[in-house]
Amino acid sequence: MTTELLFLRDAYLQECDAVVQEVRENAVILDQTIFYYTSGGQPHDLGLINGQLVTEVRKVDGDVLHFLVEGASMPAVGATVHCVLDWERRHRLMRTHTAMHVLCGVIWNEWKVPVTGGNMEPLVARMDFELPEVPEGFAEKVEKLVNEAIAHNHPIEVSFLPRDTAVVDEDLIRTKVSLIPDSVPEIRVVDIVGLDKQADGGTHVASTQEVGVVRVVKMENKGKGFRRIRVSIVE
Repeated sequence: MTTELLFLRDAYLQECDAVVQEVRENAVILDQTIFYYTSGGQPHDLGLINGQLVTEVRKVDGDVLHFLVEGASMPAVGATVHCVLDWERRHRLMRTHTAMHVLCGVIWNEWKVPVTGGNMEPLVARMDFELPEVPEGFAEKVEKLVNEAIAHNHPIEVSFLPRDTAVVDEDLIRTKVSLIPDSVPEIRVVDIVGLDKQADGGTHVASTQEVGVVRVVKMENKGKGFRRIRVSIVE
């Protein structure tokens, strides 16, 4: 069943009403949702549906399943329910995800090094880069450049491009837009204007200044020319 993903166009929506399309044991499928499901290194949202705790949101065989706490009173198919995000958690994830893109942009612009993977939890993240050699003072310089970029207050724009347009965009080619399945006709692009542009399905803040201060807490050697950078975001 198709669920409209409201967060793709407005990450700041904190509440919505939705109609229950299907009930599966302790999970519901809705006609629309503000809840992000675990994907692309970003964990799922938490919150409430009709006052019942949402403990997990997962996409299974194309269906977005909202799992409610064990013993929850399950709504009926066709019922209208009210959804409320755990906004503090979501906003921290938005700040963290944007910080990761700032990090990608800084490292590419300064060293032309591509990112190979990443993962996050609220206010902490790790990113892997194809970096055979680490220049002296690298971590300190990365932290300085990232925080300078954040303070510059770059606006963050979300757009939707036809696949044919996206796959020839040089910035998107760098971030491997071609790996997105051919079955996806329209590609969502997150553009930190003047710094970084990526095909991305996650939630982000409206400008870099909203991120806060980023600290590089650890550098790890992952072998074969790969380095992992761990960061935290200061409240």
